[in-house]
Amino acid sequence: MMTNAALPFKAAFCFLMLCLAYLGLSPPAVAQSAPTKVMAREVLSVSWQPGYCAARPKSRGCADFAMTSPAAKQFSLLSRFQARKSYCGIDAALQQKARKGKWTDLPEIVLASATKDRLLVAMPAAKLGLDRQQWLRSGSCVAASAEVYYSRSLDLLDQLNASPVRTLFTERAGATITLAEVRAAFDKAFGPDSGERVRLSCRKGADGKPIVIGLTIGLAAGEGALEMLIDGASPTKSRCTEGTTGVAQAG
Repeated sequence: MMTNAALPFKAAFCFLMLCLAYLGLSPPAVAQSAPTKVMAREVLSVSWQPGYCAARPKSRGCADFAMTSPAAKQFSLLSRFQARKSYCGIDAALQQKARKGKWTDLPEIVLASATKDRLLVAMPAAKLGLDRQQWLRSGSCVAASAEVYYSRSLDLLDQLNASPVRTLFTERAGATITLAEVRAAFDKAFGPDSGERVRLSCRKGADGKPIVIGLTIGLAAGEGALEMLIDGASPTKSRCTEGTTGVAQAG
């Protein structure tokens, strides 16, 4: 029950609210907690072709794979995507075609000649139309055009291939490599704790043992060097903790 002493205060408060409303002013804001800002997150997915073709020798992309090819000695581009997003603004019929149809039946993407040349080296399966499928599925959510998407992705891939991470994989060709070793190489290349943003992608070989077929690397969305984008991402866990790197290097 309200006391007599509280009545004058209530009346004064109501009168103040009426005056503010009449003057077109808002009442004093009630203090609230600021909403949590959710940062956009991307993932750079790269393939290690010797491991991939050792695990999936009958794959179309491995039909003409040779240990003397550039893909045998460096990471290849698979995708750059935003977590939990795909086919942004893509027609439903085209989505269905991209999921189940032949990739070469998908619309051609427009790239500068220099970008196209880089992509054919960096993504061996582009000759099978993988570049078209990945643009529709993932690129549509992170870039305004295929040119922007692939030129940026290739720049990030180049930075990875110029690092001690690639050196580790080439030196351990045909041998077992561990998550701890890969993460240590990332720390050396891109700064402390950057390895915590990395997962090994593995598949079982014919003998049932895991083979490393690639990496996924957490990135903050936006522009910047690979080191800065990795630093802006959140740590992640990796189900695969070790595997072989595929067939041994020739010569």
